[in-house]
Amino acid sequence: YGNFIDDLRLYVRGGTGGMGYPRLGGEGGRGGDVWLVARERTSLKSIKDRYPQKRFVAGTGANSSVRALKGEKGKDCEVHVPLGISVLCDDGKQIGELNAAGERFLAARGGLGGSLATNFMPCKGQKRIVRLDLKLIADVGLVGFPNAGKSSLLSRISHAKPEIASYAFTTIQPELGKIMYADYKQISVADLPGLIEGAHANKGMGHKFLKHIERTKQLLLVVDISGFQLSVKTRFRTAFETILLLTKELELYKEELLTKPALLAINKMDLPCAKDNLNELTKQLQNPQDFLHLLQEEMIPANTLEFKDIIPISTCTGEGIEELKACIRKSIDEEAEQENEEYRKKKLLFLHTSE
Repeated sequence: YGNFIDDLRLYVRGGTGGMGYPRLGGEGGRGGDVWLVARERTSLKSIKDRYPQKRFVAGTGANSSVRALKGEKGKDCEVHVPLGISVLCDDGKQIGELNAAGERFLAARGGLGGSLATNFMPCKGQKRIVRLDLKLIADVGLVGFPNAGKSSLLSRISHAKPEIASYAFTTIQPELGKIMYADYKQISVADLPGLIEGAHANKGMGHKFLKHIERTKQLLLVVDISGFQLSVKTRFRTAFETILLLTKELELYKEELLTKPALLAINKMDLPCAKDNLNELTKQLQNPQDFLHLLQEEMIPANTLEFKDIIPISTCTGEGIEELKACIRKSIDEEAEQENEEYRKKKLLFLHTSE
């Protein structure tokens, strides 16, 4: 999985409280807390490199004394984490989420200082192991089997420079790129490692790949017009079968993924028989029910994806790339408008009910 880390375990411990002062009834200071703080331009890898021990302990509370009967609180410990983090207990239960810059999560609380209630003895801080699980946040997630041309597409539409080679599994770590428009609007696109049949059951990159789709606003399926064959041992799949198989993998992993708005990019239109294949694929997509008999029953998805646009492209010649960028922009803008509309309706309804 290269240098990319999307899962990290940390040991966190709140500070111990300060000693009380029994003779004068003085209270020790509370121990410091350990906070996780969402920050842009941070990665889990930078945390691991900077703190190889992965231990975060907050400061101890000050003892009560004649000069200061109420001891000062211990120093808090802040851990800067990337956006899109789910915080899990060691048993896998989710206890928090950090999605926007500046959001904070209390990972370990400091112990109380010594007081009359504790017989002036300080309490220890909370300690536990937390797991940070990263799901990339992007406007658009590129979905496709290996070698469909996702990396080439990302380098065409954005300034990202993913490694591209001539064998099937080229992308081994997620890449984020940004499409820049003339009016300075930016749309982030995530190219995620290639799915294979059985990814929902954690084959290949499996869940490591699929979980990143959860936080993308829209899907862009990239399909090779001439079909796809992973290896000599596996069956050859036509473009139509590829679309159904991708849909099936998404559905088996999490059905809600199919409710996301989706676009379809048909790649490699510069190949000799691409036009004929495209005509055939268009017919099949117009009436998918008539062609489902071509697949085994267990490979047919219960629900088909509705594509807002189908755009033939060639990452080699650049054909259709500008049109695709315009379609992505239109789709994202429509979605934002819809969200604003829903928000306005909710606000209006709230005003009416409060009156």
